[in-house]
Amino acid sequence: MQQDSRNLLIAMGLSLLVILGWNHFYGAPKVEQARQTLNQLNQMETANRNAAGAPGLAAAPQQMSREEALAESKRIALETPSLFGSIALKGARIDDLSLRDYHETTDPKSANIVLLSPSGAPDAYFVEFNYVAPHGVTLNLPGAETLWTPDGDKLTPATPVTLTFDNGGGLVFKRKVSVDDHYLFTVVDTIENRGTGAVTFFPNASATRQGMPKTSGYAVLHEGFIGVVGADAPSTELTYKAIEKETNNAKVMPADSFAQGGWLGFTDKYWATAIIPDAAENYKGWFREFPGALPQFQADVFGEAKTLAPGENMVLTTRLFAGAKQSKILDYYQNDLGIKKLDMLIDWGYFHFITRPMFWLLEEIYKLVGNFGVAILMITLIVKGLFFPLANRSYLSMARMKEVQPKIKALQELYPDDKMKQQQEIMELYRKEKINPVSGCLPMLLQIPVFFSLYKVLFVAIEMRQAPFFGWIRDLSAPDPTNIFNLFGLLPIDPTQFPVFGHLLHLGIWPLIMGVSMWVQMKMNPEPTDPVQKTMFAWMPVIFTFMLGSFPAGLVIYWTWNNTLSVAQQTLIMKKAGVKVELFDNLRKTFSRKTA
Repeated sequence: MQQDSRNLLIAMGLSLLVILGWNHFYGAPKVEQARQTLNQLNQMETANRNAAGAPGLAAAPQQMSREEALAESKRIALETPSLFGSIALKGARIDDLSLRDYHETTDPKSANIVLLSPSGAPDAYFVEFNYVAPHGVTLNLPGAETLWTPDGDKLTPATPVTLTFDNGGGLVFKRKVSVDDHYLFTVVDTIENRGTGAVTFFPNASATRQGMPKTSGYAVLHEGFIGVVGADAPSTELTYKAIEKETNNAKVMPADSFAQGGWLGFTDKYWATAIIPDAAENYKGWFREFPGALPQFQADVFGEAKTLAPGENMVLTTRLFAGAKQSKILDYYQNDLGIKKLDMLIDWGYFHFITRPMFWLLEEIYKLVGNFGVAILMITLIVKGLFFPLANRSYLSMARMKEVQPKIKALQELYPDDKMKQQQEIMELYRKEKINPVSGCLPMLLQIPVFFSLYKVLFVAIEMRQAPFFGWIRDLSAPDPTNIFNLFGLLPIDPTQFPVFGHLLHLGIWPLIMGVSMWVQMKMNPEPTDPVQKTMFAWMPVIFTFMLGSFPAGLVIYWTWNNTLSVAQQTLIMKKAGVKVELFDNLRKTFSRKTA
């Protein structure tokens, strides 16, 4: 019945409102940044977490500028088509990495994105490949303080570099570091035992972050620890706060055995590091936090014990992904190099079976039109085309419901005090007239997954980062930069930075256009007779305008265009069916009431 249809529409609208509101306002609190001190930090004990001598962490360093931290060690320059930076000879750390193709802002002259920084620098983030002695055994093994000797002065895709360390006790380590044109490093260690006795040790590769990492803070996106520990294992994801709930602030994977294959590391919104052990090697994965004035987070690949007899040598290979989470590159590493499930670094979400095809279609259209915003408009047309038969039946059903309104009113007057009889007779009327009272809700219901999948694409796909549209929209993945609360830039204030309620004050030009389009769409149908429903329908466009104000501009443009197409589609279908379009009458009633 019409009443049930309206109730269902209200329920669906409120459900969508709750979901969006929860994700945006309550489910996505910003991770509070830890205060960094300029004084000497508290010393942390080296960790040996299990009887075998689990990987440890050196004492936290004194904070300094990034330039000062880089100067703490001699370095080998790093130059590739996608990366630039250096590798420290002290500890052989990969700790200076910037992304050549990505900048802080839409200005191409702005600073490049810095992914990795040396220990002691602000937002320190680095990767190292070391060895740990068995518990209670003293061995001079490569660690954070080891000084390596290089055979060259620059690492490029065409020129690998070999580092050498002789421990003076019979062990010689030769480390060949190579890098491809994108974001994959390969570290091959050849270890020779020139001594007179067998030596046992544990390989350990780790990624470390000093200080609470900056995150975008949205519950719809995972940022923090991530790993697939075991080739066929599901992904494990932990936020920086969630690790504190683990015993001893550490999570071991697997708990009672060893894994083969997989990877682990850290993921940000657009960037990631992932340590990838040799698929034939046994290892445990570790996610850990070392609390303190400056908390430190560490993801470890801790290998099974290796014993090297006198005169023998062994070769251990570990790879490292460090860079931008470009879908095609991750797919190449996964499919061509056999790094299983590496594409899970991108958080495609629960609707991944829709999100990934949506992303593929966006890219294919973009290749034709050269603008992601135009591609979004064209995808909306495609979605409308796919749903057209369903929408056609829906609007025709709504038109037939209008035709039987006099009969429904007569039944309500015939049984004014018997609501159950009213419902039975009205349902019988629908059956005779072959009307489905909930058919009008189905197109909206089916488009909710499309909406969320597009939201995900705009939010997580790096290809959408800083993608321009037209006019003032220079980044479709960011909110509309204009704001009505500072008169669109005339006042020198940023209302979104106001405490407590600033997040509610993202209200630019496109969100306002979207709100008008939604209001017009709702005026296509007769106003509800129930006062509560009438009030709810009246306020819904306003609520959605504020809610979508801080959403990616590309999503707001999609919603606006979708509303506009829906109005046009409904008008054509209803005229074809010979049913009166209520839009202009409703607009006249609205403005006449306001002027009265």
